[in-house]
Amino acid sequence: MSDIDGNNNKRQIDLPCNNHDEEHGKQGISKCIIITGMSGGGKSTALKILEDIGFYAIDNIPPAILPQLVDMLETHEAAVNNGIVAVIDVRGGILLKGFEDVITTLKSKVSLVKVIFLDANDEILIRRYETTRRRHPLGKDLPLSVMISKERNMVAPVRELADVVIDTSNLNIQELKDALLKSLGMMDAEPSVIITSFGYKYGIPSDCDYVFDVRFLENPFYCPSLRNLTGVDVEVQEYLLNFSETEKFYNESLRLIKLILPLYRKTGKPQVHIAVGCTGGRHRSVAYSEWLAKELSADGENCIIRHRDIEKDKEKVSDVVAG
Repeated sequence: MSDIDGNNNKRQIDLPCNNHDEEHGKQGISKCIIITGMSGGGKSTALKILEDIGFYAIDNIPPAILPQLVDMLETHEAAVNNGIVAVIDVRGGILLKGFEDVITTLKSKVSLVKVIFLDANDEILIRRYETTRRRHPLGKDLPLSVMISKERNMVAPVRELADVVIDTSNLNIQELKDALLKSLGMMDAEPSVIITSFGYKYGIPSDCDYVFDVRFLENPFYCPSLRNLTGVDVEVQEYLLNFSETEKFYNESLRLIKLILPLYRKTGKPQVHIAVGCTGGRHRSVAYSEWLAKELSADGENCIIRHRDIEKDKEKVSDVVAG
């Protein structure tokens, strides 16, 4: 079964659009993407992909209602700023009834309207249904192959009206995402690695994918000359590198990180958040994060580094030094 189910990180990407709204002197929704096609073709996954990059998502809606819904959402911030994406398929009743008229109506209201038809060969569709054990929307009284054939005949005219047809038979999540964005004239966000240093006493970042605990490393806090410095300072980094355990752990963990990054990207996840923790988030975790960001940046990764707790113990450190 092709891997076309998964989640993606949210972000806003703008679509190109014409001057339709300026010509008509109105503000409102400027983008409406309709996803349709065969059941099991990947429509839910495609909807989630576009929702995660900012579109207002609508699933399982009868075609005739969509123009009215566009009017209702003209004051909705997300719909106006990012556009609407709607899935229309056989679950919504008689799919073909007035579909072409609905598209014509939408184009009179919205600058950019695009119909994307997702398809897959019968063998793949059957395999997906057998794997997920989901019921076909046309019922359960007929063999799955018969229902797929029946649905294919029903949606054939819609397929002819589609602006884009994507065959998802052999696509994984990232490939489906790339095909969607390409069909919409959109560029995906550059993959990035977020590296956050933190102190365990202040809690682990809730949105991280991987956590590395470096509290077992020698603590510069107990060295008076280093106590009021941070892991950004070369003196602290050199102190830590005097211990063989530091270099050994760094090299082994770096191998793991370089292994998982491309694997994450294959699942359609462009952004990976790595958190590094020590007791206070001031020395060891900061130094490790600095080394990691430098190494990955040299490999061409887009690294975003933040030291969440680096200043939180500043006053306590000053008190210890003064005492």
